[in-house]
Amino acid sequence: MSTPAAPLVASPLDALVTGYLHMLANERGASPHTLRAYQRELHSFAAFIAERYGPEQNVGQIEHTHIRAYLGTLYERNLSKASAARALAAIRGWFKWLARGGLIEQNAASLVSTPRLPKHLPRVPSIEQMNRVVDSVGEDAASWPTRDKAILEMLYGCGIRNAELTGLNLDDIHWANEAILVRGKGQKQRYVPLGDAAAEALRFYLAEREALLAAAGTGKTPALFVNLQLRGLSKPGGQARLTTRSVGRIVKRIAILRGLSAEVHPHTLRHAFGTHLLEEGADLRSIQELLGHERLSTTQRYTQLTTAQLTQVYDRTHPRAR
Repeated sequence: MSTPAAPLVASPLDALVTGYLHMLANERGASPHTLRAYQRELHSFAAFIAERYGPEQNVGQIEHTHIRAYLGTLYERNLSKASAARALAAIRGWFKWLARGGLIEQNAASLVSTPRLPKHLPRVPSIEQMNRVVDSVGEDAASWPTRDKAILEMLYGCGIRNAELTGLNLDDIHWANEAILVRGKGQKQRYVPLGDAAAEALRFYLAEREALLAAAGTGKTPALFVNLQLRGLSKPGGQARLTTRSVGRIVKRIAILRGLSAEVHPHTLRHAFGTHLLEEGADLRSIQELLGHERLSTTQRYTQLTTAQLTQVYDRTHPRAR
């Protein structure tokens, strides 16, 4: 459940929210998804302050107790701790920006602790399961088998995010260097190796992609992965680019038909990429670079994941564990 949209009547706080969002978009290259989420959360918080403490409330008068009170209203609406934590993260980022700009003397948000969240390790298919799924993409599970096989090869073989996959252009494939140029969060770029299996799948797909575009006669597109009907290509600026939602449906359908959990989604393949690299002996620093993680602590979750799997194996097989 999401927090309410922006208030109908803007308060003085809304102008500061707009300034912060403008900075995120233009200086930090925040994604549209991040901007929408922060806009929703911060305007909701501004509306709460205006309603509870008066429409002329100054940002410098906001105290940590006010922020805690706002989180309390989220719990009253039966929002989860994860939703409250996301709202607090947006508020903290905003207050940090306000403090750096000298608009407040004290960062009240820094005094509010993050709700304690349960730690859920992602369920990752085994290497054998992933190989079976990727190698068996057929017409029974895919509307465009060569494209969908290439999608799975890229997600699992390169470990890229769903948005990174759909954002790829033809020019981002560097065949000579056997690598792809990936634009990650905050428009940060990195090169990721293009394995033999992924490269082969891409070549088969690109041949069919070219034939489809030629038959349609609607022009060219820079987008690497396009929708089967080439929807939107005939419009000015249209690219027929495949959406992240479509990729999610493609991955889930193939996974279910091949016996995997219904909880599988594109990010599951990214988790599998990192986990299987670690299982096969890759070091955490290398995995961090491949995945584009800013912090090593994010990559270390794969250590926890493999430890949990090893514990299950130990409990199931070692005679002293019974």
